[in-house]
Amino acid sequence: MNMPGFSVVVPASTANLGPGFDSVGLALGLYMTVNVSSHALWKVSYNNEEYNGIPNDEQNLIVKTVMNVAEKYGKKPPTLLLNVDSEIPLGKGFGSSATAIAAGIEIANQVLELGLADREKVMVGSQIEGHADNVSAALLGGAVVSYFDGESIDYIHIEKPTVGIVVLVPPKVLPTEDSRNLLPAQLSHKEATRNSASACVLSAALATNNWETIGRMMEKDGFHEPHRKHLFPSFEEIRQSSKELGAYGMTISGAGPSLFVAVPIGKEDVIANELAKRYPFYKSIITQPSEAGSIVN
Repeated sequence: MNMPGFSVVVPASTANLGPGFDSVGLALGLYMTVNVSSHALWKVSYNNEEYNGIPNDEQNLIVKTVMNVAEKYGKKPPTLLLNVDSEIPLGKGFGSSATAIAAGIEIANQVLELGLADREKVMVGSQIEGHADNVSAALLGGAVVSYFDGESIDYIHIEKPTVGIVVLVPPKVLPTEDSRNLLPAQLSHKEATRNSASACVLSAALATNNWETIGRMMEKDGFHEPHRKHLFPSFEEIRQSSKELGAYGMTISGAGPSLFVAVPIGKEDVIANELAKRYPFYKSIITQPSEAGSIVN
């Protein structure tokens, strides 16, 4: 058993990019760092006031993940002190739960000396999360297009997406479960075919870093956007303004409540500042894809 201390750094992520529902994830340059050390009991402390309501014992998602992974591989983990510092807004469409799961997987892999390959990590994370989009990006970095059916995993990893990113973040949290409850139980064959086509083109464009095409496909989603966009103040106006300002496209970040705007590199500041002026309800965050996934130091 490899006893700590060490640290784990995991990026935030955005999911879907429109029609890539539950299958496309993009790692973002906002990070959570977990410093790990031995302790008599499980304890999690957060340096960010925003995280004060998160459980600090065995009910914490990072701890639950460590224990889940340990049980899966027939091991018993030591109790640990986890000190967490995070740049990732909580409950705002940045994959914070997937980041916690990815951190837990890396901690378990380290202390229990499991030697897990990337595919094993992504499989375990997807089983815990229930889908692969955010957690695969958090573990691997870059962009990941994945297929996960509960029993098998396949994915394509695009290591170096090249795009500027502006995220418009509202003041209120939107729980993922609440957002998912807005989705219809069924789509017609015609609707599913159209959305599948846009997701396929989006994936091919991701693989070739064609963000003009990605931007168009992001705005053709019918899987979830039509059922959620009423929750976002000025949604259509922001989309139109973004395009007028030179953005490639705008879509919902994950399940919301933030909006993801893909922009040409070098135009981030101008577009973010102008959107902040026009739509002061939202806070503009400038970031970029994170080529790095989870890292153990």
